Amino acid sequence: MSENEKKTEAAKLKEKLAAKKPSGALSLEPEIIAKADEFCEGYKAFMNTSKVEREAVNTTEKIAVEHGFEKYDINKKYSAGDKVYVINRGKNIGLAVMGKNGVKNGVKLVIAHIDSPRLDLKPNPLYESNDLAMFKTHYYGGIKKYQWTTIPLSLHGRIVRLDGEIVDVAIGDCDDEPCFCVSDLLPHLAKEQVTKPLAKAISGEDLNVLIGSRPFNNDKESEQVKLNILNLLFEKYGIIESDFLSAELNLVPAFKARDVGFDRSLVGAYGHDDKVCAYPGVIAACEAEMPESTVITFLCDKEEIGSDGNTGMQSAFLRDFIADLAQADGVEYRHVMAKSKCLSADVNAAFDPTYASAFEANNASYLNGGVIITKYTGSGGKYDTSDASAEYMGYIRRMLENNKILWQTGELGKVDIGGGGTIAKYIANLNVDVVDLGVPVLSMHAPFEIVSKVDVYMTYLAFAAFFAN
Repeated sequence: MSENEKKTEAAKLKEKLAAKKPSGALSLEPEIIAKADEFCEGYKAFMNTSKVEREAVNTTEKIAVEHGFEKYDINKKYSAGDKVYVINRGKNIGLAVMGKNGVKNGVKLVIAHIDSPRLDLKPNPLYESNDLAMFKTHYYGGIKKYQWTTIPLSLHGRIVRLDGEIVDVAIGDCDDEPCFCVSDLLPHLAKEQVTKPLAKAISGEDLNVLIGSRPFNNDKESEQVKLNILNLLFEKYGIIESDFLSAELNLVPAFKARDVGFDRSLVGAYGHDDKVCAYPGVIAACEAEMPESTVITFLCDKEEIGSDGNTGMQSAFLRDFIADLAQADGVEYRHVMAKSKCLSADVNAAFDPTYASAFEANNASYLNGGVIITKYTGSGGKYDTSDASAEYMGYIRRMLENNKILWQTGELGKVDIGGGGTIAKYIANLNVDVVDLGVPVLSMHAPFEIVSKVDVYMTYLAFAAFFAN
């Protein structure tokens, strides 16, 4: 008697009709896992040179040029297979590979964001108190403020001096460089602090960064420690205190991307959300050859604070670029967008067994479960979100299944606990089919987030298949 004949009628029907539970990494051959490990070596290198948006754009541009991309020229005629890139204000970059049919049948878009939660310096940040020099900060994006105390921080960003000279800053990541830190109250004196709710134990105004403690000299002048810091900054960067008014300076964790676990199956780093989707999208675009329709990987800014501004997803920059491509092909922009498809390349929260009560287990994503499709985000009653159509979900399912890509679906926690937003709704507003697809992340928005190497690799395979499909 064959194995199939031994099965009960109920077992046979269940096998035919019931959804099969994902087997995760158990279903993968060793060579696939080896490829995932190799792919993530490149990802870790990308992360270590891309702490903030400008750096991510610079790193992406270097990768693109190495793969044959050139700056887009609106006056140049392009052919199928040509690779071009565009940059907006140093904080957006788009990589496009021209399709055999150009943009007449729409474009394929993979869009990720490259900003992450951090501490930004205030316009007048430098002060001295009790012989300590400090920076005042204003946190950026959704953070648990207590997580940002007593960890090493590095300073990244750009200063534009009064004479127009641009000074780029990156200090604190290398072992031979100084780092910075937000102090915290010792447990012996924190009886009142520890009785407060987590959201109030550390206030935004308490996130002051320690940057020095030595006076400039023995002269009887006030604020000698502050003066010493100003002198050091002038010697290194040629800036004066008022130059902070025309600066974008960010304090981020000084951690490097590292393998996590005895088996090295995970990657820990600052800023997985959302560079863990940006890097696979970049590589997928770089490796695209002669697609049917033009494909574009676009990296945007400001997602963590609402996607506003001229470098956020609500900016006209990407729309104008696609409009230029449409004009070159002799078609209307609106007709191109109506036929276009997009993957909003963003992360979702991985199920954490320590905090299982925050998740609904049947609709959560899991580490090593593969790329995650998030049909909708938002909060409460699907408020403030795009909700992908059944037709588009069917299209994405077939693409993943036909290419044997490990995938899963999930929501961002239980219905009434919280929620979150992505750029998907802004793309949907352009009359484009879109759904969120990306990597499950553990400890999302923490200074040190964790992802699975298998999930990162599956996300790359999904983007590559999307561009080729």
